Amino acid sequence: MPTRGPLAAWNPGLDDTVTLRTAYDAMPGDDSAAIPWYVRLLENPASPVALPGAIDLLGHDCIHILLGRGTLPPDEAFVIGVTMGASGQLGAWQEKLFTLGARHLYRGGFRFSHTDLEVFRTAVAFARDTGIRPLHTLPWRDLMHRRLGPLRASVGIDPRALVAAYGRERARWPAGAAARRLPRSPSPVTAGDPDASHGHDR
Repeated sequence: MPTRGPLAAWNPGLDDTVTLRTAYDAMPGDDSAAIPWYVRLLENPASPVALPGAIDLLGHDCIHILLGRGTLPPDEAFVIGVTMGASGQLGAWQEKLFTLGARHLYRGGFRFSHTDLEVFRTAVAFARDTGIRPLHTLPWRDLMHRRLGPLRASVGIDPRALVAAYGRERARWPAGAAARRLPRSPSPVTAGDPDASHGHDR
């Protein structure tokens, strides 16, 4: 996960009016080959020991957009936590295994701090409590034309609940760079959900 550069500065917010494709194309590119083996081991669906909610990089990036999270470590922790929590398959031992791996196996900018682990646990609970659909099973390439407001609604992501959760995160870690830039209000949803052109995949 980047801690500097264009991707670290990227912050999608909770704009309901644009399509997933538009938001995705505005995200600075990142090569999936740069994802280290220890992250792939637990988080890639092709891994034989992948944990519940494992998803490819495209889907993971799309979930960042739906949740309005950037790519700083607490953002990654929240996105992963929501994805695992929404899977409907995450057991206590699997949650514990991930926290151990993220804290002790992951290296460099991928390693979770104690704060990141707390954000992760909060996100797991948030996904379960708010009834978010399993996000790792969605056909993300087929959803690129959807506007973000209706798309969030269709998968059970309530921007008002997100904003409330982000307010609690900001209050708990007021000095955190990720917390300070969390969305403070949802944007209004525009009427309809017209198709848009499918551009290229990153």
